[in-house]
Amino acid sequence: MLAELMWQAESDGADLATLRGIAEEAGELAAARALARLGLSDAGAAQDMAELRELLAAWRDAKRSALRAALGWCVRMVLALVLVKLGFGGWVK
Repeated sequence: MLAELMWQAESDGADLATLRGIAEEAGELAAARALARLGLSDAGAAQDMAELRELLAAWRDAKRSALRAALGWCVRMVLALVLVKLGFGGWVK
């Protein structure tokens, strides 16, 4: 859409470099506004984002560990039930 508008303006006599400059400024302004609305326009925003990424990575690791532990317990329980069914109940404690 932007490229089409720039082509149309250029065909009407506007300078392509000026149009690109306008588009770049508009993009930077929009990005700054979006960051401000998210509360990430201050000097500590980069540190905040890094901490959020670390927190998200820790959450994913904890979730993965919990799933693995639950799966391990399920496997152990199934094996214990199989041993009991086969008559080796004395081995399961």
